[in-house]
Amino acid sequence: MEIELVKDSLPMIHALDSETRIDIVNLLAKRQRTITSLAETLHYSKAIISKHVKLLQEAGVIQEVATDTGDRRQKILAVKTDSILINLPEHVYPDFSRLDYDIPLGNYFANTNIEPTCGLANKDAVIGKVDDPNSFLSSDRMSASLLWFSQGSVEYIIPNEVQFNRIPELLDISFEISSEFPVSNNNWPSDISFWINDVKVGTWTVSGNYSDVRGKLTPAWWSSEFSQYGILKHLRVHKNDTGIDGEQISNVSFTDLGITDSSTLRFRIGIDPSSPHQGGLTLFGKDFGNYPQDIHVAFFYSNGVR
Repeated sequence: MEIELVKDSLPMIHALDSETRIDIVNLLAKRQRTITSLAETLHYSKAIISKHVKLLQEAGVIQEVATDTGDRRQKILAVKTDSILINLPEHVYPDFSRLDYDIPLGNYFANTNIEPTCGLANKDAVIGKVDDPNSFLSSDRMSASLLWFSQGSVEYIIPNEVQFNRIPELLDISFEISSEFPVSNNNWPSDISFWINDVKVGTWTVSGNYSDVRGKLTPAWWSSEFSQYGILKHLRVHKNDTGIDGEQISNVSFTDLGITDSSTLRFRIGIDPSSPHQGGLTLFGKDFGNYPQDIHVAFFYSNGVR
């Protein structure tokens, strides 16, 4: 049985607002009884027990059941439900609102310690020179739909509108990714690390740099020997921890990131020099790989003060 916390539910709430009536319900939950049996067990008169029983019946907690003897003078009582759930007001379990942002792959705010093999490409051509870290400074990088490097990181700035009496509930950042290997290697694990607002939120291992089949979106001019596609992953941070596709990678939560203290968030992805698998990374944008997206950010929040 479910009830709402509204005035119409007062008979049910009142029915349970008594130690004696709770004792009656507990006794009837074990087995059916008569008013006489209840009175004897609880050491009250039948008149008092009858008043309590009437309230419980009116609230729908207990009921009369038929007897085998057919004696209508003998009232047999039993519980009517095995559970009572009170649904609390909406502000306790609020609806979530959502903000979405698409961050172009080449729209990084900074790049740090990029090392070859490395490069960028858009749907038409390679940007700058392959294996030249200076290509990551090119103004043409804004059109990039593929980037790769063996060492280093790139950092993106994400608008943060979860302020002004908004409570962050979940930050979901999705991207298509593989490791980086000269030409390609399906078995080339790499430890990919993630930072938000300069806090390392975790590390996850991708298994390879994939070229066994062509990417669905990869342009025809891109050689089949090179990286073709990645794995679509979701990095999720919420009030308890951080995970990749539901698998925990750290205990970092919103409270560690200062989410509500700034109008922007800084998201950095790269290779931590201290990680054991130094396999680089490749990020696929909307014109390469298997998924027509760049870096997608979904920010879930609720309103009000909790």
